[in-house]
Amino acid sequence: MIDYYSPAAEFFDLVGHRHMASSGPALRAALAGLDTSHGPVVDIGAGTGLVTATIAEVLPGADIISAEPSPNMRAILTSRVYGDPGLRRRVTVVPEPAQELELPDSISAAVIFGVAGHLTRPERIHLWRRLSQRLPVGAPIVVELMGVDTPRTIPATRMVRETVGAQTYEWWIAGEPAGPTVMRWNTEWRVFREGRRVRTVEDSYDWETFGVDQLAVESGLTSRQITHLGREVTPEIGVLVK
Repeated sequence: MIDYYSPAAEFFDLVGHRHMASSGPALRAALAGLDTSHGPVVDIGAGTGLVTATIAEVLPGADIISAEPSPNMRAILTSRVYGDPGLRRRVTVVPEPAQELELPDSISAAVIFGVAGHLTRPERIHLWRRLSQRLPVGAPIVVELMGVDTPRTIPATRMVRETVGAQTYEWWIAGEPAGPTVMRWNTEWRVFREGRRVRTVEDSYDWETFGVDQLAVESGLTSRQITHLGREVTPEIGVLVK
């Protein structure tokens, strides 16, 4: 398993809070009123725990399994859970990636943010089948995609500029085709102090491109898109149900 996220994990929440401001309402809408008596909600690729915290807020009676394979991201996740007594009682943090995650016999829902494109089509099909077998009829699999369903060139764009203490942080992202169905995303964090760049942290990863309709075909489930904000690099969110 490739650890895409540890190199820039220290910066993740600088964009993560803004991300949840746009994606959080759609996630809340997808989970509102969910019957959680069928088992835990599974957060696959939980990152630093911002999605987990949103799930816990919407579903105050739910137990949550938060799976995050990146050690650096998982350290922040575990710290966030431990620092909140409400989360500490209900959230179990595990290190397995989606392909190897051990699931209970029954679950109430699954949330998969920022993960699906890291999986090959056979891996996704296997995951949908495993989740579907454990979900009751009507329970959601909430999936976040990149909003790019075919490979294309996206010029370097500054997505975030935040100041913390004496330093300013900028996040730049660019994309290019890396195959018939694959995008390569190149990211760069630039750290400035007194107007001078003092650090640069670069990262890149490949992402399989597809839309919500394709998820329905490969999963055999019913799909609906619940948000699409129109920008090429803005994630879209869909729901799969039996």
